[in-house]
Amino acid sequence: MLAAMKGILSYGAYVPFHRLDRREIGQALGTPAGKGTRAVASHDEDTTTLAIEAGREARRARPDLAPEALFFATASPAYQDKTNATAVHAALGLDGAAPAFDMTGAVRSGVGALRAALDGGRSTLVVLSDLRTGLPGSADERDGGDGAAAFLCGDDSTAPLVAEHVGSASATAEFLDRWRAPGAPTSRVWEERFGEHAYLPLAEQALTEALKGTGLTPDALDHLIVTGTHTRAVRRVAAAAGARPEAAVDDLAAVVGNTGTAHPGLLLASILDRADPGALIALVVLSDGADVLLFRATEALAGVRPSKTVAAQVAAGAGVGYQTYLTWRGLLLREPPRRPDPTPPASPPARRAEAWKFAFVAARCGACGNRNLPPTRVCRTCAAVDRMTPEPVADVPATVATFTLDRLAYSLNPPVVVGVIDFDGGGRFQCELTDVEPEAVRIGDRVEMTFRRISTANGIHNYFWKARPRRPGARGVPEPGARGVPR
Repeated sequence: MLAAMKGILSYGAYVPFHRLDRREIGQALGTPAGKGTRAVASHDEDTTTLAIEAGREARRARPDLAPEALFFATASPAYQDKTNATAVHAALGLDGAAPAFDMTGAVRSGVGALRAALDGGRSTLVVLSDLRTGLPGSADERDGGDGAAAFLCGDDSTAPLVAEHVGSASATAEFLDRWRAPGAPTSRVWEERFGEHAYLPLAEQALTEALKGTGLTPDALDHLIVTGTHTRAVRRVAAAAGARPEAAVDDLAAVVGNTGTAHPGLLLASILDRADPGALIALVVLSDGADVLLFRATEALAGVRPSKTVAAQVAAGAGVGYQTYLTWRGLLLREPPRRPDPTPPASPPARRAEAWKFAFVAARCGACGNRNLPPTRVCRTCAAVDRMTPEPVADVPATVATFTLDRLAYSLNPPVVVGVIDFDGGGRFQCELTDVEPEAVRIGDRVEMTFRRISTANGIHNYFWKARPRRPGARGVPEPGARGVPR
């Protein structure tokens, strides 16, 4: 009996909607700032919410496969001394028997979590997320980016793999390249030539060992991904790898930036979005050593690709001003609205309403068929008692019935757009609209739900769901140029 092959069963990625033009940095600070844009998480996003959006994409592709474990990797966790993966677990509606673990604190945590899942013996959802911030005018600010990626890893005994894991290797050494003390807002970096000298032999060792186990040579690679936070070392390794020039993969630096812990996953997802069956993919990650993962795309890939490709999400972005970016990052303190500060959520009611608060599970009345949001024991339409059936609505599209602009509510991005939305299949709900220009909102707009941070008070993050416009690339939304859709 042949052993089951291990690899990737489904995947997804998330690129935030906002983009910061690097020229704005130079204009504001009077310094050279480079070209292109970087992805910017909104004021109501953090690494947990980014991870959830990527995880939702991976789960939509294979809704029939229930992960048996969850690994969450980031270098910028929303909480210390509390597991962030449990919020991801709750929002994705995973079974309570599936454990959820954090792998945090370093960029290498991302590829480590992916490697651990591929080497394990159960289906594991790996979510990589990061939010990269640097001091104003720094290379980290200019070249960084925000994003997330998710991979459901397992074997082909449950479903066909979209990418078979054919080999891996690592090379580890202790040296000081990049570090951040606990509590520090930004990282520090050693002199670049030292890092370049340290990484090159480690990468050569890991890549040689990984290929040796497969009997392949570098020129057999169809796609070579080399990534890490040390730009010069990445370039040297990519040039010295021995792969064909056409195998080199765009690192998305010009449009997204380097998303740190998430970047290996984001680049791998971008290749899986377009790889041909049989294509051999090498993922080389430079961070406190070198890690190499080899994958071969399969025939099943075309049928399991997510509805929102990386390219579609990159193309859908819109600009954000530099001052706004600094405000969202807490690097520019501005006068807050003269309103009461937000209050922290209480733990007991949040625990009781976990299915609603995190997984957005409504209730369908068995007597009249009405969908109740939020869920309740007594139907709001027919007053039937205890006739409710739980019904997840996080992936159900909706339409804006009416809206208003609140210019007095506490927000880092005023005014707050409050909408009343009608879900397809029934159910009306009032919530905040995000990732939208207030003057662009119209009654009849189509929206979808997204998991966001409502506020933070006393160190407690209040998470819940908001609505955002359904843009081209979303499931069920036609691309520009389709019949009746403007370009």
